[in-house]
This record gives sequence, C-alpha cells and structure tokens, in this order.
Amino acid sequence: MSQKSRVLHLYKTLLFMGRDYPKGYEYFRSRLKKVFEKNSGETNPEIIEKMIAHGNFVIKELETLYMLKKYRTLKKRYCDT
Repeated sequence: MSQKSRVLHLYKTLLFMGRDYPKGYEYFRSRLKKVFEKNSGETNPEIIEKMIAHGNFVIKELETLYMLKKYRTLKKRYCDT
C-alpha cells in the first residue's frame, strides 16, 4: 500500500472514530483537518512514516478512551456504588 493511500485510510479512520468524541464531532473534525492540512506539504518518506505511526497511536488512544467511557457508563448503570 502506498503512503498516500495509507494516509488517506488513516484520515478516514480517524474521521469515523471522531463521531463519538466527547467534545463533539465538529470539534474533532476541524482539528483533524487542520493537522492534516498543516502537514500536507511534507515529502520526506521517513517523516511521513513517523506521522502515520503517530496517527495509529492516536487511534489506539481513542479506542481506549471510548472503552473506558463505556465501562464507566456500564458500571454506573449496574453497580450500587
């Protein structure tokens, strides 16, 4: 898979995950777009790879955030404490 297609896939994945962001989808989308536009002129493949790796890290952090939110909601709903 080429770098361009990987970056596009990363962007789409992050947009999809931003639907459940606590501050709202519009906030997430505007920040995401700003970051991707800021780095759009980068041509060094090594730096692009580091950015893709960081993006994948952000995806994992978002998944963790959503799982924690779900856990806390379920715990609040079903536990007496």
